[in-house]
Amino acid sequence: MKNLLFFAFALLLTMCAQEPQPPKQYTIGQFYKNTRFYGGSFSPDESKLLVTSDASGIFNVYEITVADGSRRQITHSDKESFFGIDYVPGTGEILYAADKGGNELDHIYLLKSDGTSVDLTPGEKEKAQFAGWSDDKSAMFYLSNKRDPRFFDLYKMPVESWDAEMIYRNDDGYEFSGISHDENYLGLAKSITTSENKLYLFDRGQQKMIELSEEPGSYNGSGFSKDDKKFYYITNAGKEFAYLVEYEIATGKRKVLYETDWDVMYSYLSEHEKYRVIAINEDGRNKLVLLDNKTMKPIDFPEIEDGNVLAVNISDSEKLMRLTIGTSKAPNNIYVYNFDDKSLKKLTESLNPEINPDDLVAAQVVRFKSFDGLEIPAIFYKPKMASKDNKVPALVWVHGGPGGQSRIGYFALIQYLVNHGYAILAVNNRGSSGYGKTFYKMDDRNHGDKDLKDCIWGKKWLQSQDYIDGDKIGIIGGSYGGYMTMAAMAFAPDEFKVGVNLFGVTNWLRTLKSIPPYWESFRKALYAELGDPFTEDSVRLYNISPLFHADQIKNPIMVLQGANDPRVLQVESDEIVEAVKKNHVPVEYVVFPDEGHGFIKKENEIDGYGKILIFLDKYLKGEQKE
Repeated sequence: MKNLLFFAFALLLTMCAQEPQPPKQYTIGQFYKNTRFYGGSFSPDESKLLVTSDASGIFNVYEITVADGSRRQITHSDKESFFGIDYVPGTGEILYAADKGGNELDHIYLLKSDGTSVDLTPGEKEKAQFAGWSDDKSAMFYLSNKRDPRFFDLYKMPVESWDAEMIYRNDDGYEFSGISHDENYLGLAKSITTSENKLYLFDRGQQKMIELSEEPGSYNGSGFSKDDKKFYYITNAGKEFAYLVEYEIATGKRKVLYETDWDVMYSYLSEHEKYRVIAINEDGRNKLVLLDNKTMKPIDFPEIEDGNVLAVNISDSEKLMRLTIGTSKAPNNIYVYNFDDKSLKKLTESLNPEINPDDLVAAQVVRFKSFDGLEIPAIFYKPKMASKDNKVPALVWVHGGPGGQSRIGYFALIQYLVNHGYAILAVNNRGSSGYGKTFYKMDDRNHGDKDLKDCIWGKKWLQSQDYIDGDKIGIIGGSYGGYMTMAAMAFAPDEFKVGVNLFGVTNWLRTLKSIPPYWESFRKALYAELGDPFTEDSVRLYNISPLFHADQIKNPIMVLQGANDPRVLQVESDEIVEAVKKNHVPVEYVVFPDEGHGFIKKENEIDGYGKILIFLDKYLKGEQKE
């Protein structure tokens, strides 16, 4: 009898060990008590880092002391988000950028030593972008559309006077792609389609253009050598994935410096060219390679367990390196590595200490076959409580774009939903970046059709998992992903039980006619991919716009929108909400008066994203909550 009891007890322990244990559940407020950190420019004496953080509830500029990680708030905005740019060389002053309410009309501000702020780019409709320092650090370069709202001219502004001088007038819609140290050469790009452009070197002295893009492809400038004899660029011309090229200006000779089986995203040289940094988009993850620039041999890189090195910044002395490290289970943290003594110091703790990271889930890359056999990559989040005996509801997540990519990394909303029992499959449908130029172009002039079918076959993949409740699958996405959500609800109304649309396009005719004026250089490329609303393409654009087919929507939807969104106007969301209400279908609508294309204020994220869970629990999971 005793042996029988022991066997039964052992069997019970084994069964408990095999059954997934539910994690502790956290509130949306707890998830947004996390602290986000961006940037990390070294101060002139390299004792501090200038970062942007939302520790105050809204993004402000902070300094972090390298020696001990102590943090000091520099700006104290409680209305608009301020984003740090850099220290002003030789002055102790700081540059930062801000728009108004998410309208994307960024200005560059100078924070003076006495604590006062000056708008260096004060035009009412002006959009300005920092473009670096002169080689002697005596002046700032920046781009501005104050002369013509469609195009960005290049200006030089000495730090002694802050009087701007235009050094390149852009009348032809070129995009700035770098300036040589002697200021004689400009890198300029010209969009043709969303997957192809032209790249030029403009000789300011001779007023001559040199085209580098002899073969069709995507081209991006990647800086000049210190002696200005070489120009570097990244292209996928003649190949599936982007690679790094060295171009010798005097002779026109080209040499491939680095390539792999994934896209090279960016590359740059440290101040004195001791190191070359190369970033690779490897299957939805960032991979950074650090090379000795003379030998092009890899340098040992500090490894952080479960860490994804998202970005680095090497100090001017080339003794220190700031690393931005992220995981799918925690927001980015900032580290500093010392090349001399090989020490690695963690300067931030971004995850709310109330949250145990063991209660969160690590993202995994999966692949599934779509309707035509094409393999579709995706990022999958499986709730810890999911099992064959405890099936969970699920969501297909669609990224922004078109042409964006869901990547492994931390997003509090995803972890919040997964923590509360929703599996999430972030589909990288055809047309997504990161998987080669053939895959990227597969949805051109085909939006709302094959890309939508990829999402539906993602749903089928979810249904094939024995821990998913196949009758409870919804779709969610932002911007282009919001469009895909509404397209799914209108054009495949039986596939998804609910849809959550974050500032998504619902009327392509209006959106493509009302794009911001500063997108002019990109407008024709966008029309080449999606269609020109002023031509016979308007028929197809009408046919793929969910607004005009809203009478087919029969399942509950939720819409979130920023009132100041310059890309997807609020009227897009207003109209789809009213149209769906006519079907007597449940609709939840949240509008933030102080947000643009995406939400960045913690109080708004807590409010809006918290309501998403309430909506899903009611209409997808089937739970009624007060």
